[in-house]
Amino acid sequence: MNHPLAVLIDADNANPSIVEGLLAEVAKLGIASVKRIYGDWTTPNLSQWKPTLLEHSIQPIQQFRYTTGKNATDSAMIIDAMDLLYAGNCHGFCLVSSDSDFTRLAARIRESGRRVYGFGEEKTPKPFVTACDRFIYTEVLAKKAEGDSEVPLIPKPVKEFRCDTRLITLIRGGIQASSDETGWSHLGPVGSYISRAATDFDPRNYGFAKLSDLVAAVGLFELERRDQRMYVRDMRKKPLTTPPPPDRARRASCTSSSSG
Repeated sequence: MNHPLAVLIDADNANPSIVEGLLAEVAKLGIASVKRIYGDWTTPNLSQWKPTLLEHSIQPIQQFRYTTGKNATDSAMIIDAMDLLYAGNCHGFCLVSSDSDFTRLAARIRESGRRVYGFGEEKTPKPFVTACDRFIYTEVLAKKAEGDSEVPLIPKPVKEFRCDTRLITLIRGGIQASSDETGWSHLGPVGSYISRAATDFDPRNYGFAKLSDLVAAVGLFELERRDQRMYVRDMRKKPLTTPPPPDRARRASCTSSSSG
């Protein structure tokens, strides 16, 4: 995708360790034509951002705190976002924050026909999460405290998947919405359905890089690869016609012969 995106970061509600993973994720969605970060850069708590901003060419926007204990960063970021929206140069917006104050902004941008991708911690309030077209938890983007490699994905125990009714319902809903008469569905449409139904769904939240790996780990679905495409079916789906067991078929045949 070559769609221009505006990446707007709330420095008070984000960590420098996520930036590399964040921009890599944004690159999958489009081109980060605008990269801005908002905060009061006169405070010492934001000094850790400086090397990251220089390395990734992110423009810092200064916003003083007019009153002690009050954060004016949100207002500055919202005003800039609306200016960019009305300029019409951005296909979508990446809002990086765990603050629910951006809920209305995300909804307003979507009302204008633009895509909104949210990035925040798992503690992010649900209203902001659901206001976005897609929401990615930054825990899967963060780097290790030492070294440059990404945090390794650690799959959760299978029993947790079986008890996760939301996950099972999402997968089954996706299969039901796109399956053929035999119950098989291409995995692509299933993933699209899940993303629409749950904006914060991401296989990485469960410790898997791909949806197919997660579905296989659940153990309640059949997976089959055909011509380089993955298909999935709910194990509860029965074939349209089920042949009788061999012994029953023999008994039926013998009965028919004796009666003749």
